[in-house]
Amino acid sequence: MRKVIVEPYNSGWPVAFDNAAAEICGLLEGVCLDVKHIGSTAVPGLAAKPILDLLVIVSDIGAVDRFEEAFLKLGYRAKGENGLPRRRYFERGGNERTHHVHCYEQGDPEIVRHLAFRDFLRANPQIAGAYGELKISLAERYPWDIEQYIKGKQAMVQEIEKRAMGEI
Repeated sequence: MRKVIVEPYNSGWPVAFDNAAAEICGLLEGVCLDVKHIGSTAVPGLAAKPILDLLVIVSDIGAVDRFEEAFLKLGYRAKGENGLPRRRYFERGGNERTHHVHCYEQGDPEIVRHLAFRDFLRANPQIAGAYGELKISLAERYPWDIEQYIKGKQAMVQEIEKRAMGEI
C-alpha cells in the first residue's frame, strides 16, 4: 500500500524529466522518436503527485517489448499494456514511485489526448489551480486509498479532457 501524496509544484521536475527522457531515448535508440513530459508535473505551478509521467513516441510499439531487460537495468518494471490497449507501460520505484513511462506508437490518438490535456492546463492556470486544489483535498481525504483519490478527480479530468479536445 502506498500513500497518496500531492505536493506543490517543484521547479526541479522539468530537469528530472530531461534527464529521464535522455536516458530513455538512449535506451530506445532507433525506436524512440520523441519523449514528452505529460501529467501534472508537466504543468508549471500545478500541485502533483511527485511522479514524472513520460510519453514516449516510438516508431513500432511491438519493438518496445525487446527492451524490457534494458528498462529493468535502469530500475523500470515492465507492466505491458497495463489496461490500455496499444500502450507499453513501465514504472520506476517501488511503493515510492518516481516515474511512469507510457510508450505509444506514432499516430496513436492517445498521444493527442495526453498532450491536449497538458497544454490546456498550461494555458488555463485558473483551471489548473482548481484541479490542483481538488487533488490536494482528495489526497488529504484519502491518503491510503488511491482508488478513491482517482475516482474523486475523475469528473473534473473528463471535463478538462473534453474541453482540451474541443468537445465542449
